[in-house]
Amino acid sequence: QVQLVESGGGLVQAGGSLRLSCAASGSTFIIPTMAMGWYRQAPGKQRELVATIARAGSTNYADSLKGRFTISRDSAKNTIYLQMNSLKPEDTAVYYCSAGPTMLATDYWGRGTQVTVSS
Repeated sequence: QVQLVESGGGLVQAGGSLRLSCAASGSTFIIPTMAMGWYRQAPGKQRELVATIARAGSTNYADSLKGRFTISRDSAKNTIYLQMNSLKPEDTAVYYCSAGPTMLATDYWGRGTQVTVSS
């Protein structure tokens, strides 16, 4: 089993930045082999992909977020990060961490962290 815990959400003004973290714990055999990622869900909308990162470090982003958001991974800490810059009110959502055997697999989910961007 794998547990994911997100942190770093909060309230920020438009144009500001936030850095989210997601720490994975549980199976020390499985975690290093897994891809991890970030998804978000705004009120009244479906959950959508933000970015994913493979075990080896290759990344995948939602087209609309390229250039503003950066995903990274610290394998020694079993932690991924999401650096979010130039935030917009439409980035307001609950951000969820995911993990799975492939880039788009979501076998495990965290509970989410709220990001609110004020105009």
